[in-house]
Amino acid sequence: MSTIKTEGNFISIIMPSYNCENFIEDAIRSVIEQTYKQWELIVIDDGSVDNTNRIIEKLSNTDSRIRFYINDENQGVSATRNKGLSLAVGDWIAFLDSDDMWEKTKLEKQMLHARNSKSEFLFTGSSFINESGEYYQGEFKVPELVDYRKLKKHNVISCSSVLIKKRYFDDVKMENDDIHEDYAVWLKVLKSNTVAHGINEPLLIYRISRKSKSGNKIKTIKMTYKVYRFIGINPISSLYYMVSHILGSIKKYKKIKFN
Repeated sequence: MSTIKTEGNFISIIMPSYNCENFIEDAIRSVIEQTYKQWELIVIDDGSVDNTNRIIEKLSNTDSRIRFYINDENQGVSATRNKGLSLAVGDWIAFLDSDDMWEKTKLEKQMLHARNSKSEFLFTGSSFINESGEYYQGEFKVPELVDYRKLKKHNVISCSSVLIKKRYFDDVKMENDDIHEDYAVWLKVLKSNTVAHGINEPLLIYRISRKSKSGNKIKTIKMTYKVYRFIGINPISSLYYMVSHILGSIKKYKKIKFN
């Protein structure tokens, strides 16, 4: 597929890393292999004590589009993503967690869709792999459009699938690692009468890890409730949306066949 040649099409990809020596190379290589070439990858390590930094340094020496930074001390994922946003020079922002991967055409298909639909906030469906990189059967399908009302009922926007105009972060930032900080950001963005456009293809390869935030179901339910309270929804309505989100998640993972 050819690269789009238009103004304002440079993408800054933000990738926090922390003790991810087993997955970080696959994540970075999935960026390097993108058919869309106009990007920079900002990798910020947040205090790894394993071989993560050595792997990133090796890969950054092979591609000048990779910019590598190390936090002086562990700051958490929200502060690290915000640091990435402050360093970004692109008109567009994409996020990729260090244990996830992209299909090769992910960015190109999103930029084409953005140009055709005039969308400034896009996300995709996903497939799933385990910690060994083995695929589960089934995929997560996403709707064509999501607004604030729909997103409150269930978060269908995976952080590693997002492509969004940088200008949305002029007034919104990632904060509070005790909640799903990305979900809170998407809700804040959509609350301003914005609509997110979904591409119903598994362009994100999402790794299900026992160590991830979402690996502990009780914890993730509590974090979801805190999201609603964090954005100002009253306790009763927060409980309603939390239950709605749980039902949506059950429906989502019911389609995935775990080995």
